[in-house]
Parts: sequence; C-alpha cells; structure tokens
Amino acid sequence: MKTVVHLSIAVILCFSLSACSASVDSSKPFLVGGDISALTCLEEAGGVYRADDKPTDAMEIFTRAGWNCFRLRIFVEPNKRGIVVQDLPYVLALAKRIQSHGGRVLLDFHYSDTWADPAKQYKPAAWEDLDFDALEQQVEEYSASVIEAFQKEGVLPEIVQVGNEIHPGMLWPDGKLHIDEHPVEFQWKRLGRLLKAGVRGTRRPLKDGQSVRIMIHTATGAEWDKTQWFFDNLIEQKVPFDIIGLSYYPWWHGTLAELKDNLGKTAAYNKDIIVVETAYPHHDDFRRSGNDTKWTADRMAWPQTPQGQADFLQAVTKAVRQTPNGLGRGVIYWYPESIPIEGIHGWFNSAMALFDKEGNALPGLKALAANETK
Repeated sequence: MKTVVHLSIAVILCFSLSACSASVDSSKPFLVGGDISALTCLEEAGGVYRADDKPTDAMEIFTRAGWNCFRLRIFVEPNKRGIVVQDLPYVLALAKRIQSHGGRVLLDFHYSDTWADPAKQYKPAAWEDLDFDALEQQVEEYSASVIEAFQKEGVLPEIVQVGNEIHPGMLWPDGKLHIDEHPVEFQWKRLGRLLKAGVRGTRRPLKDGQSVRIMIHTATGAEWDKTQWFFDNLIEQKVPFDIIGLSYYPWWHGTLAELKDNLGKTAAYNKDIIVVETAYPHHDDFRRSGNDTKWTADRMAWPQTPQGQADFLQAVTKAVRQTPNGLGRGVIYWYPESIPIEGIHGWFNSAMALFDKEGNALPGLKALAANETK
C-alpha cells in the first residue's frame, strides 16, 4: 500500500500551528445549526413544532435559538418514500425559506438517489451504465446545473459538500476505496477525478464576486488515523477544498477526548473544520441498532435526558471552538426535526430530535449556540 507523506510535509511547513495562524480569518462567524432536510416533509405529514407550548414556525424556533446555518441534502432522483424526498424543487423551496429567516445554506450533494453514507454510496440509476469518463463528466454537469438553479433563484449556498461521508469513496463501484480489485493508487486517482469534477461543476456557474466554499466530509470525527489517511491521500490527488467536515456520533465514533484529539491533529491541515453531523438522545426509549454500535459508558457519558443532550452539545461545541488557531468553525446537528409522525420512521424512535414527542423545543436547541459571539 502506498504511504502518502503530505501530512508530514504539511507539518514541516507548519511545524508550529501558530506559524500558519495569519491565514485564519477570525472574522468568520461560528456556524451553528442543523441538517433540516426533512422539515417540509414532516410538516406536510402533520408535524407541529412548539415553543412555550405554542405552535410556532420551526425556522423561527431555530433562529431564535441562535442558529445561523442549515444543511440541506440533495438526491438526484429520490423515490419520495418516507423522508427520501429531497429533489431539486424541494431543496430550492426550503433554501428560500432558510434565507428568508436570515440563515446560511450548506448544500450537501449525495450524488445518489438515496442515502449515501459509509455503508452505501450507490450511483443514481440514470448514471449506472456510464463509463468512467462519462461518469466524471456527468458529476460535473449535474453539479453545475444544481448550482446554476440555486443561483437563478437567488439562494446560492455559502458552503457545498462534494459528497456525503465519503471516506470509503463515493459513486460505487467507480469511486470506491478499500477494494481488492485495483491498486490503492488507482482507486484514489478515480475518486480524486470524481471529486475534482464535483468541485469544477460547483464553481463553474459562479459569476464575478460570487464564491462557494467547498467542504469534504468524512464520518471520522473521533478517529485520527482514518482522518489522516483520508486527507493525506486527498491532498495527494490535489483535490481543492476549503473545509473539513466531520461526523461525530459518540456511540459509533468514540469519546469526547478522542474528538478533541482528532480536532487538534486535523488542525495541521490549516483548513476550517466543522462537525457537520452530530446527535445525542434526549430519552432512553430508543432502538439500539447495528452490530457496530458501541453504547459504552465512556462514549455515552451524558444522561440520556433533555439536559444531558444539552450538556453533550455544549461539550462538543466547546471542543470545536478550542481547536487550535480558531480552525474549529461550527457544529451542525443532524435531523433535529425528527419528531414522531405516524407513517414516517423516526430516527432512533425520535430520541435524537431536539424536540420532545409533542414537538416542544428542548434545551439542546439553545445549548448549541450558547457561546456564539455576535
């Protein structure tokens, strides 16, 4: 297996992180918010959100709590079952709603018709028969067409994720990593080409004075060895990006101490870092699923109560803010709107929502932004 040396080079060039601190823009706001991609779907299915026991526009609840950034996933041709509904018209409408409440939009390309995550990165059905060169071109064209549509509607995202949790690669099998059929260098070259195509497409429609920051997202929030391996190889492929996005679910990824360790070491890349997915249960009546789920006391160190959830979020936000040289730039909560609704699967029995079963806002909403500076 090829050993990439880019991190060691980066550390030599930036042996003391303070030597690189001049490039960090401390004026950028710390981003707090959530991936609210299912919000419209849940509301249309009868979901009601409440503040002070009164039905309230969910966006008002979020922004009153200090949230300033909202992530939206987009699928190519979703099947419209459950909450897999995020096609271009749906996402554009929700982006406009976010913008009307003063929020920033973070667009998350899944490059799939359904969920793309470490266990699955399936190509859209319409792209299945494309050879690799055609697939690379399709990624660019599709990305450009989406950004152009956002641009025309006046809701250009501030941040764009090129792929979702892609440390195993994306657009399988073409861009898959950790496979035996091809040498590691071949796998990475292909993934690099697909990522660069997504970046080109994202940037191609931009006019003078417009900019979009590119995020690369892995589910390695508390795992430095995996983070290092991925981003060393990414840099070897010369993929341009601005932000490192990390998922951190303690039961899957590790302890808070391991998150802090990873953040501190990842700062050597001198890129902004956002924990772009995280969650914690507010009650213990949930289904523990997955053989790889590690519900250990050190990982789940906070009570599974509304206050325990809030304390977890304060701890994670503090850890991100303490990343060297101000490179920790935000925390985004995943699926905060997941209240129980008949006919729609609630993630972990809706225990991870930032609302209770009646839709009342929980303390975690404000805890996420408790330390935000204006």
